Amino acid sequence: MDRRIADYILANAPLLRDYSSQQLADALKVSQSSIVKFAQRMGYKGYPDLKLSVTEAVALASTVEETTGRTEVADAPATRADDLWVAKTAADRQTRAVNDIDTVARIAGWLTGTDTLFLAGNGIDGDAAHTLASRVSLIGRRCIACRQPDELVGLLSAATSRDVLLVISGLGAGSEWMRACRSMRGHGGKVVAIVRSRQGGLSAVADAMLVVSAHAPQPHIEDLVYEAVMRQVLDDLFLRMLAGHPDATEAFAANRQRAFGDRA
Repeated sequence: MDRRIADYILANAPLLRDYSSQQLADALKVSQSSIVKFAQRMGYKGYPDLKLSVTEAVALASTVEETTGRTEVADAPATRADDLWVAKTAADRQTRAVNDIDTVARIAGWLTGTDTLFLAGNGIDGDAAHTLASRVSLIGRRCIACRQPDELVGLLSAATSRDVLLVISGLGAGSEWMRACRSMRGHGGKVVAIVRSRQGGLSAVADAMLVVSAHAPQPHIEDLVYEAVMRQVLDDLFLRMLAGHPDATEAFAANRQRAFGDRA
């Protein structure tokens, strides 16, 4: 049975993102529990993690296929810029594919309804967190961005069940933020993580996760692609927050003018 399930998944890998465990079970004429147990025997927590892993593998293969055969021309910055744009566009498309639209909508709903939004991240993640915090503040919502895990734990001492902590962790397992996440959960608030891999430690403490699918042969290109797509994910959440508040657009324009004046 394991071989049957594995063969079917491999043959239909590009379509698996649209299959629930029950739909896959129906297609194979096996029980839903057989699908779940298969995923666990493969080393995953359950079927959703298996589906995400397969979808990411399909996305990576697509990226490699798109870039195969593209030769680098010496002293051709326009060509390099075009290749980078292609990689960013492909990663954005793949990120949309691996993240369930209902999960995105649920997270946006939490952010829209929160009393205080806490943002956490370091490095390029911290830069993006502070940018988002500035924009959220301009629509009149309370938002606090933090780069230091210990400082964040202190700030969360005043958190309530109506608050949300959004952790951006593009490198590593995000273990440095675990204490803060547990603290927020202890106050009854929501924890959202934006990560590169669902396999990290944050998966154990996050109420919801979004995965940024960014793959490239060279590490420096991969970092550029990751940052662009991660910011696109944040921008999408911000626009959803904006849509959730009737007067947010007007408030943003007025507060932006008040803060920056002619420089805006």
